[in-house]
Amino acid sequence: MLTYILDPAAKMPLYEQLYRLIRQDISSGVLRGGERLPSKRSLAQHLEVSQITVETAYGQLLAEGYVSSAPRRGYFVQEALAVPPVPARQTAVCAGAEPTAGNGISSERTQPAETAETGWRFDFRTNTVDMDCFPFSTWARLSRAVLTEYADRLLRETVPQGELELREAIRDYLLAFRGIEVSAEQIIVGAGSEYLLHILIRLLGQGQRYALENPGYRKLYQIFEVNGADVRPIPLDGLGLCADRLEEATAVYLTPSHHFPTGVVMPVSRRMQLLQWAGERPGRYLIEDDYDSEFRYASRPIPALKELDRQGQVIYLNTFANSLAPSLRIGYMVLPEGLLAAYREQFSLYASSVPAFEQHTLARFMATGAFERHINRSRNIYKGRLEALLEALRESPLSSVTEVCGAEAGLHILLRVSIGLSEAELVRRAASRGVCICGLSGYYASGSEPERATLILGYAGISSECFREAVRCLCEAWL
Repeated sequence: MLTYILDPAAKMPLYEQLYRLIRQDISSGVLRGGERLPSKRSLAQHLEVSQITVETAYGQLLAEGYVSSAPRRGYFVQEALAVPPVPARQTAVCAGAEPTAGNGISSERTQPAETAETGWRFDFRTNTVDMDCFPFSTWARLSRAVLTEYADRLLRETVPQGELELREAIRDYLLAFRGIEVSAEQIIVGAGSEYLLHILIRLLGQGQRYALENPGYRKLYQIFEVNGADVRPIPLDGLGLCADRLEEATAVYLTPSHHFPTGVVMPVSRRMQLLQWAGERPGRYLIEDDYDSEFRYASRPIPALKELDRQGQVIYLNTFANSLAPSLRIGYMVLPEGLLAAYREQFSLYASSVPAFEQHTLARFMATGAFERHINRSRNIYKGRLEALLEALRESPLSSVTEVCGAEAGLHILLRVSIGLSEAELVRRAASRGVCICGLSGYYASGSEPERATLILGYAGISSECFREAVRCLCEAWL
């Protein structure tokens, strides 16, 4: 029987303590692949905790791919999930720099050009958030405090990497909420994803081969190609990006915690496969976009790929576009220590692309706990909207001819429609009823497309009470 010491007085909930302890035993090999876990009832009795505590911990392990479940048989450890050991000192080669010792980006979700109009009755595009969620009064109060306390510093030239106060706040947030332990020196603050990605491509090498998810952000292909990169689209399967199709890529861009736009959550087995690929040759990197990690509804947020990184192979990128507002234009990336020397050599003369005023205000917003409260409130609002949309679909005639996918996290769902109409026709008919909706095929690289007509419904910018009417319009358009 598994025996763990759980602390009821700790700030961390009991289920999370148990989940982390079991996950550690799986990763270290104490629990072997294929081994059956104790039943929820027997483990709960053994540890003297509620059965719900064990059930929630098992559910999180299942969501992340550490265990599998079989009806009437229980939970079993997945095969071969041990984290690779830290190797001897390696050499990472960066373009424009001498070899150094080796130890995110989140673009606003752009839409295909055909739906770039405005004035829709119902807009299901994914590049919007609820502006009413933004805590204007708190932001204004903190802004006034920054103007008073930092008046002289705001007029000086900012640090190229970003203000230390903000980088420290981001560091603390990553450790507390994403399980990522890094130093403030590894964090680079920049004005949005395009800017950070430009720096990253220059850092890794403009002529290198980059693997991108297919489907994925179409704009990413343009950004990489404009910067002289050799871009290769890599298909996905049910576990995420196909690790056996990477060929001679130098770096891989991926969204493992919640793939955009399919919603696939990459299990730990595939993550380990990618880490193994990166470790086979010096200079290989995984670029992790953790764009909507705050918004998960079926379980706690999936741990970042960066948390499993033991060899300095993962570059973590994120922005505050979804969590606060796209217009804020503040993003950050976490560089492995092996890339820091090359970054300082190439970019130390660059001025920060984010004004000091916004940086200090955001730092205060995070340090005072206002950011955490805002995320919790936003998550509850978006969860309510998701439930309202799903209920409207279930109770409509569309329920018998559609299939919903990816409703566990993020700010959008996929709707597979089986009524004999093409995806383009579904989009056109919806537009005729005033509903802006995008097709999944618009996110595929040239020469590939989804097997079934699939639409993407972003629900963040629509009020819960509007979904019934929006779905009624879709029924009129399609049925």
